Amino acid sequence: DLDKEFNLSTLQGAGFLAQDRGPVKLRTIYDRLKETYASKVGIEYMHLWDTEQVNWLRDKIETPSDQVYQYSAAERQVIFENMAKADHFEAFLASKFSLAKRFGLEGLEVTIPGLEEMINVAVDRGVENVVLGMAHRGRLNVLANVCQKPLEQVFAEFQGNAMPDEDSPDFSGSGDVKYHLGMSQTRTMPCGKDVHISLVANPSHLECVNPVVSGKARAKQHYTGDTERTKTMPILLHGDAAFSGQGVVFETVGLSDLYNYTTGGTIHIVTNNQIGFTTDPRMSRSTPYCTDVAKAVQAPIFHVNGDDVEAVVRVCRLAAEWRQTFKKDVVIDIVGYRKHGHNEIDEPMFTQPQMYTAIKNKVGTFALYAAECVSKGLLSQAEADSKSAEVMATLQEKLDASRNFKMDKLDWLANNWKGMLPPSSEAPDLLTGVEKDTLLELGRAISKLPDGFTPHRNIKKVYTQRAKMCEEGKGFDWAMGEQLAWASLLKEGNHVRISGQDVERGTFSHRHCVIHDQKEWGTKYCALNNIDPGQAAFMACNSSLSEFGVLGFELGYALENPASLIMWEAQ
Repeated sequence: DLDKEFNLSTLQGAGFLAQDRGPVKLRTIYDRLKETYASKVGIEYMHLWDTEQVNWLRDKIETPSDQVYQYSAAERQVIFENMAKADHFEAFLASKFSLAKRFGLEGLEVTIPGLEEMINVAVDRGVENVVLGMAHRGRLNVLANVCQKPLEQVFAEFQGNAMPDEDSPDFSGSGDVKYHLGMSQTRTMPCGKDVHISLVANPSHLECVNPVVSGKARAKQHYTGDTERTKTMPILLHGDAAFSGQGVVFETVGLSDLYNYTTGGTIHIVTNNQIGFTTDPRMSRSTPYCTDVAKAVQAPIFHVNGDDVEAVVRVCRLAAEWRQTFKKDVVIDIVGYRKHGHNEIDEPMFTQPQMYTAIKNKVGTFALYAAECVSKGLLSQAEADSKSAEVMATLQEKLDASRNFKMDKLDWLANNWKGMLPPSSEAPDLLTGVEKDTLLELGRAISKLPDGFTPHRNIKKVYTQRAKMCEEGKGFDWAMGEQLAWASLLKEGNHVRISGQDVERGTFSHRHCVIHDQKEWGTKYCALNNIDPGQAAFMACNSSLSEFGVLGFELGYALENPASLIMWEAQ
């Protein structure tokens, strides 16, 4: 029966079910299905409603193995080098700073070559800015090997000699521990194009950085005119227990397809070490997979064995292609392990003796990949050893240089923030008032309704009353004062954005900054966007009924440019 042929062609199908596919032997079908769905990668996509998206994925993953993208020998050497850097960075820190907490990436070092491939592919397809967010685990490795933070600075922070003095003009939260810090850097990717990478600072509160990253990415898109969402891409790294357990994860993905909040797709990477501090998965979630929350927003989910380096890299490549093609979220679940306890001085054998007995006897991912490369003839053993020695020598060289390292406190700041007074400085009193004639002129502009527009009769009374305030120069209420303040900022070229559940109308039916035509349904008018041709943009963004998530989004949006007014309004 294995040699019997079957016709699987399906109208509008793809992959195995492609409409133009001829008869296929059962043996071929079985072998390819097993290779696709029962090997080192598992794909969840049948929850997607869009046929085009499903067919795109099938074409990518059900393609005959001889047509799947194959990495060249040169590309595999790059993957090997990235894997060596990730592995040796952790080993070097463990040997030099054995008593320091660093929340290392051991057991999931493959995340680094995966990120490198993902960013490189995205940049080659038009991405110019990447905004990264993550918790503690692996943060130092990402800073050093993806963001390319100077290793001298990383090592200096371990030694405590890279902290700025009290009078330093620093905004980075530099008193915080090193595995909370962020940075901003421009680097050239292997594809030959430059990319600006921002890693957002993150406190201990799990996953709260998620909406901050989304907001910062959306702001970059606004200021660069990236309405197609192709040039700025957010990437979020999560722990498995936190991804399924923290409500802000759902609040953030719930914003992903909302008009005023979408960023054109976030790539989520779950560094799945199959444990949450000391809690086993069965005790930490009620779903089969930690990533099931992503099904709510039609995101494809790739589960991949973290010991198969090239499988991880290939999935990361596919995720970048998906994001740039469909501008939607995608999730990669890298299933690995955590070599040590929650931190390096924690004892995991107290609570998971079986798991950690297995981990102690396990060969590391880098050693497995090095052996694979040698066995396939991609590298000789001498070349592999030489590359390892080269990476370790560089780490030692940078450690030696760190003894005298002097940090430029402002290197990490975006240009928009340079020149701002630091939190430690006392600002002089500034005149922030506006001339009366200017206010009245602005008031008249924001009290006008366009010809042919039919507002609700009560709203028409509100606007008539506002026009009367400006004519008489008295009787201004809170709502009018608020809009005059915004109008003055907009006229001066400062972007204003207010966000929350009911901000267009105002919770107490007082604002009415966006009004609806009562006859031409769907037609809206915002007077604050019709003050002057040279004004900045005003945005009133009705949000989902989220507070933590939307507040975080607006915080991230505000981080991008201090010369703007970004407000979140509680209901």
